[in-house]
This record gives sequence, structure tokens and C-alpha cells, in this order.
Amino acid sequence: MNLEPQNNLLANITHQQDLPENDVPMSITEHLEELRQRTLFVFLFFLFTATISFTQIKIIVEILQAPAIGIKFLQLAPGEYFFSSIKVAVYCGIVATTPFGVYQTILYILPGLTNKERKVILPLLISSILLFIIGGIFAYLVLAPAALTFLISYGADIVEPLWSFEQYFDFILLLLFSTGLAFEIPIIQLLLGISGTVSSSQMLQAWRYIIIISTIAGAILTPSTDPVTQLIMSSAVLVLYFSGVIILFLLKK
Repeated sequence: MNLEPQNNLLANITHQQDLPENDVPMSITEHLEELRQRTLFVFLFFLFTATISFTQIKIIVEILQAPAIGIKFLQLAPGEYFFSSIKVAVYCGIVATTPFGVYQTILYILPGLTNKERKVILPLLISSILLFIIGGIFAYLVLAPAALTFLISYGADIVEPLWSFEQYFDFILLLLFSTGLAFEIPIIQLLLGISGTVSSSQMLQAWRYIIIISTIAGAILTPSTDPVTQLIMSSAVLVLYFSGVIILFLLKK
């Protein structure tokens, strides 16, 4: 008895059950048009949030200046405050647009995903947004005060701390952004684990190398050179890495 037709029929039924509901085929032109529209929506939203941020730049600057207690800022060049304000507004626009951009990405790829893929990709995208925000908050509440306290107290009895407005905001914005990226480590681990590239046991076996890599990452990701901030960042990278290993192990189990 030939079982091949029955096996093919069973495979087709399983594949159809896995496909999303209301799956309507689209041409390449329609896909590109939809991509163009969603990209335009994201760009317009970025312009809107950046403009709003620029109009409220004094409030944003006061919030970013809060960790630098007792520091006087100087404008060392003509227009330094103006161009720094634009830079801060652009950064705020990017941060505010990121969730909307991920939302548009979800809407774009959702019709082409199977039900199994939706259960994996959608939570990862949402989690990546939350982890980036948590990373920025961690940098603002923990890393920035630790770094600034060390830098201000070191040599405070010899030199008076007068900082450039632009250089300070380059420091604080880079710290927030790099820490947000560092908090995406569990997402990368889950992608590698779910795809079968690396298992949780293999990740755990590499703990010696991870300690070295986290130390190097702490030195690279922190714009300041103080050991306190680098130690905190390295510890955070280690905690994130082992958290990703535990989550991947639980998901596989």
C-alpha cells in the first residue's frame, strides 16, 4: 500500500493549520508599497516627537542635568547650546519613535508569519523595547550618578568642576544609549537558542569567557573611564547573560 499520498495530505493539513488566518497573497509591488508607507509613518512620527522635544528642551535638559549635582555648565563655543539642544531633541525623537517603529514592523511582518512564529517573534519584539527602556532607566538612576560622583569627587579639592555643556550631554546620551543596547543581550541569546545555533548548556559552559567579555564590554560601553561605572556595567552584563541562559533553559524544558 502506497502511503505517500496520505503523508502528503497530512503534511498539507498541518501546514495549513499553522498558517495565519485571513492570509491574502500580495504581490512584490504591494509589499514594497506597504513598506514605503510604514517607513513614511515612522519618519513622520520621528519628526513630530523630535519637534515636540525641541520645544520642551528646557525641561528635558533639566532632567538630564539632574545627576550632575553641583556642576556648572559652560558654553565654550558660539551656538554650542543650540546645536546640543538639537542633538538632544533628535535623540529623544529616536527613543520615542522606537516603540512606534517596532509596532509598524510587527504590523508589516504579521500577515506573513505562521502561528508558531507569532508566538516567538512578537514577544521578543515587545521584550526588546521593554529591555531597552529598562536599560536607559538603569543608566540614568544607577550608572550616571555613580560615574559623576566619582568624577566630581576625584580632585575636587584641587580643581573646580566646570564642564562643557555639549561634552556632558554627549557623555550622558551615549551612556543611556549604550546601556539600552547592552540590555538586549537576553534577546540575542533567545534568538540563538530558539534557532538552534547555541544551546543553554553551551552558553553556560562558556562562563569563563563571558566574564572576560563582560569586563571588556563594561570598559567599552561606559564613556567614562572610572572603575566604579565599569564594574557596575560589567556586573549588569553578567546578570543579563545568565538571566538569558536561565530563560532559554526554561523555555526549552
